[in-house]
Amino acid sequence: MAAAAATAPAAAPPAPVNLRLGDLVWGKLGRYPPWPGKIVNPPKDLKKPRGKKCFFVKFFGTEDHAWIKVEQLKPYHAHKEEMIKINKGKRFQQAVDAVEEFLKKAKGKDQDLTIPESSTVKRMMTGTVAGFKWPPSVSEPVKDGDPHFHHFLLSQTEKPAVCYQAISKKLKVCEEETGSTSIQAADSTAINGSITPTDKKLDKEFDPLAETFPDPQPGVATNRIGFLGLGLMGSGIVSNLLKMGHTVTVWNRTAEKCDLFIQEGARLGRTPAEVVSTCDITFACVSDPKAAKDLVLGPSGVLQGIRPGKCYVDMSTVDADTVTELAQVIVSRGGRFLEAPVSGNQQLSNDGMLVILAAGDRGLYEDCSSCFQAMGKTSFFLGEVGNAAKMMLIVNMVQGSFMATIAEGLTLAQVTGQSQQTLLDILNQGQLASIFLDQKCQNILQGNFKPDFYLKYIQKDLRLAIALGDSVNHPTPMAAAANEVYKRAKALDQSDNDMSAVYRAYIH
Repeated sequence: MAAAAATAPAAAPPAPVNLRLGDLVWGKLGRYPPWPGKIVNPPKDLKKPRGKKCFFVKFFGTEDHAWIKVEQLKPYHAHKEEMIKINKGKRFQQAVDAVEEFLKKAKGKDQDLTIPESSTVKRMMTGTVAGFKWPPSVSEPVKDGDPHFHHFLLSQTEKPAVCYQAISKKLKVCEEETGSTSIQAADSTAINGSITPTDKKLDKEFDPLAETFPDPQPGVATNRIGFLGLGLMGSGIVSNLLKMGHTVTVWNRTAEKCDLFIQEGARLGRTPAEVVSTCDITFACVSDPKAAKDLVLGPSGVLQGIRPGKCYVDMSTVDADTVTELAQVIVSRGGRFLEAPVSGNQQLSNDGMLVILAAGDRGLYEDCSSCFQAMGKTSFFLGEVGNAAKMMLIVNMVQGSFMATIAEGLTLAQVTGQSQQTLLDILNQGQLASIFLDQKCQNILQGNFKPDFYLKYIQKDLRLAIALGDSVNHPTPMAAAANEVYKRAKALDQSDNDMSAVYRAYIH
């Protein structure tokens, strides 16, 4: 028996899967469950990702499409029963129903699309299906309570007051009493890197019986995106917009910062007014209230390019009065306005993992969804203009005060003869453990204050948060104390260092 076993021929590897245009497939994005779709031709202006063998897939039951790596695709018919057994969500079933409806229509038109697989795929349906497996993923299995969800399912959130169960995961879109909506989506850059910008007009015209998207008609082009301000945050945002296939025109006060993005495919705008006038939606991310006002109201500013229908999204962290003033002047010219400050730092911006706080024009918020999915992991809609500015200042007030307390604790450990590294180790094992805590403490211990979030900007945000408290007669003594420490650090020429350089205010 042993000899027989030793000489037995090895099992033949499964036949390769050859897919082609028109095939129905199960497409798998990142660590998330498979979803039914169809291989189609992409819009002509959409480039294929470099270095990847992939197909462009239109998903059933959604308004989304994506480039999917070939190893993340399975033929639909061969794996239908398997997928239905493991996926029970309501939205998943609706997608399967949409496939069946498509097949009925195809049969009714006498088009032989009900079995679109190649001969190789047909052989698999009868013999080697069991040998075809998804490539392993380090993130699997997907847990039901994961707070993130890939944005190709984001369009399934039709009614914000409802929580849906979507293919074995919960995508929460909950309307709060304040009128805010939280849409959570996973990092499309880190997980998949190939999600395409959604064009609602093209999606609505897509015919599943055809093999391609229709050519854009005059006036029916994908959104042209403008971006003003290429600082620590803006640079990462623009890079991710370009990676996701958006057409982006950039402008920066220091023009040399545009060069890298021009090489990556961005277009150059000579003035803010020119960018706004040539783009459908223009984003801006600048340093403070004065810069935000100058950008809009100054010579060749945003306001000069605004005309009816133009959209302006201010992502700067400013006070509510400033953003309200900007909204009023934009709307007075027939434009649409959204404030959308971001919570995060340079690394999170580069990774497409920012948290976006938006308020203002709800329709514009929805129109920006594919852009927000490229740049962030989560977006919140907070209602009327000014609410996002207030919330952002509160968030940064907490962060800035915490950073000052960390610095104070490390210096107290040092002067009392305690090991700063041991203090960090203890904190990292307790309830305060976080990436923020560990990174900022490491900055201090290594003396590395390369900016990830400028000290001068966190001090600005503390100042604005204190003023916000004063405007409603609410005391902010902790923030006020932290603000004084940051002011001392600024006096020691630490403004252009990272916020963790507040530590130096305690040792000088």
